[in-house]
Amino acid sequence: MTGPKRHPLITGARITALGTLASRLLGMVRDVSTAWLLGMRSGGVMDAFAIAFRIPNLFRRLFGEGALTASYLPVLSAELERDRRTAWRLASVTLTWLVVLLSGLVVLGEGVFALIWLVWGDVPGIALLTGLAAVMLPYLLLVCLAAQLTATLHALSHFSVPAFAPVLLNVCWLAAALLVAPRFTGDKEAQAYVLATAILISGVLQVGVQVPVLRRLGFRFQYDWAAAREGIGKIARAMAPTLVGLAVTQINTLIDSLIAWGLATSSRVPEPIPWLGGKVCYPLQEGAAAAIYYGERFYQFPLGVLGLAVAVAIFPLLSRHAARGDRDLLGADLTLGLRLVVCLGIPAGVGLIVLAEPLAKLLLQHGEFNADDTLRTARMITCYGLGVWAFCALPVVVRGFYALGDCGTPAKLAGWVVGLNLALNLSLIWTPLAEAGLAVATSISAMVQVVVLVLIFSRGKSPLGWAVLGTTAARTIGATLLMAAAALGALELVHPLDGFTGDLARVLLPLAAGIAVYAAAYRLLGGRELGLLLHGVDKS
Repeated sequence: MTGPKRHPLITGARITALGTLASRLLGMVRDVSTAWLLGMRSGGVMDAFAIAFRIPNLFRRLFGEGALTASYLPVLSAELERDRRTAWRLASVTLTWLVVLLSGLVVLGEGVFALIWLVWGDVPGIALLTGLAAVMLPYLLLVCLAAQLTATLHALSHFSVPAFAPVLLNVCWLAAALLVAPRFTGDKEAQAYVLATAILISGVLQVGVQVPVLRRLGFRFQYDWAAAREGIGKIARAMAPTLVGLAVTQINTLIDSLIAWGLATSSRVPEPIPWLGGKVCYPLQEGAAAAIYYGERFYQFPLGVLGLAVAVAIFPLLSRHAARGDRDLLGADLTLGLRLVVCLGIPAGVGLIVLAEPLAKLLLQHGEFNADDTLRTARMITCYGLGVWAFCALPVVVRGFYALGDCGTPAKLAGWVVGLNLALNLSLIWTPLAEAGLAVATSISAMVQVVVLVLIFSRGKSPLGWAVLGTTAARTIGATLLMAAAALGALELVHPLDGFTGDLARVLLPLAAGIAVYAAAYRLLGGRELGLLLHGVDKS
């Protein structure tokens, strides 16, 4: 007698989550090392580095976690169902044109940066920003190529190597921050260039580790435009709206960073903004873009381990349901995906809020990173924590639309959400929230986007299991309240402790108490999602 069948969504999600967990843990160590090395203010070096890295990183998220994968994977999956030779031709043509187009984009971008440097290079911060961006720009070609290889492996139901390839970025970055930069020079700008070079090297490695696996699974490069033209057309038609639909949070964060950089001053006293006529003072302080970067890194941890892991695993599954016309099963699996992100996304966000200051102090407050930097980062973590559940749910629900070939609906809504975020940004930075208002705006925008998309999907695409979703949410909120109380109680008990031991205790003890209480409370309330993640069988 055979046991219960393991759900394919859980299997793929667990493998992806494991690799992402390793990458995020190393990523946290790398950011700790970067904070020790460059701090937050450091004459604007960290601000410039954070913004310069966002440019290729935006493309990584668009292609690796977004538009090209969302457009390419369903078409490739359908071809693999019919004829593998045709599928290899489609993959070959797509890879070729990706390299050609992105190489052109890199060349164009380098020219733009050179022009900016020549014209405005004497403006404080511009030369450093454009220089770092120029060094890191080729990384977008390498990381997008790696993402395309990852999508091809996902279509073949191979998740392990793609899940661990991003770890290489953190390994290279960490080696540069700990071993190379401090020994190479004491100049902060030069150290930032060392980190930028390490990022570029990691892109080469991320491509290199995936090619042998793809060949072992049968892939052979066969460029045949005529055979692949129909599939390429489908991918291209879906690309533009998909770019907008999946990129909203990344676009919003890039806008946040640019506003933080452009409206910040290094002066400790109010300083008029010259280009606004000198009648309005800068609302932000130097280091605001760095504060966004550090705060974002904390909420990206649950997003990567949970939201993106579920989204990556669920997309091929939803695409197969859509290809077979089985909308009931598509709706059921999307409901399952949302249950998973709700039951962990809400407590993760609340946990970040409760532990914002202890986490920032323990991990970041060393070297160039001081106590004031810790408080600024903690405010950012708290404000991003409000939207963690939405950040996790967004990539999952958007892929429900893309599996059905509807790229337009998320794109149209995304345009409104970008406008909402910008309006909130320009309103909230002038309030006492200041730079934290940028994080509040991003969180609110993500919540609005998720709620509207879920309502549209359920009413017009496929019915979702509202009863089970509501029950999951109610159990989660109840267990989360108990978790927060336990964590705050534990935090109060260890508050008097001093030194590193006290800092460590203020994180580990509330964290352990919160996890234990949440797991026990959720199970006592009848929740099955945590067991589903552990055992891989859906009994609901």
